[in-house]
Amino acid sequence: MRTKMTKRGQVSVPSEVRKKLKIGPNTTLEWVVEGNTARVIPLPSNPVSAFRGSGKKGLVKRLLMEPQRENR
Repeated sequence: MRTKMTKRGQVSVPSEVRKKLKIGPNTTLEWVVEGNTARVIPLPSNPVSAFRGSGKKGLVKRLLMEPQRENR
C-alpha cells in the first residue's frame, strides 16, 4: 500500500491497515527510523492491559517461588 504525505507533513493510514491494527482517533503512533526505513508502531492506550494474559499460565508464580527454593 502506498500513501502520500501532504505539504503539512500529514499522512493518511489506509482503512485496511487501521482495521487490522485497531487504530482509531487519538491512537498514539511511534515512529522508528532504521537506516532508510521508517516503521510506524501503534501504542496501546493502556500497556499493562495490552500484555495481560500474554504469558504462560503460572509463570509469574514459578518465578517468584524459584528464589525461595534456592535458599532452602
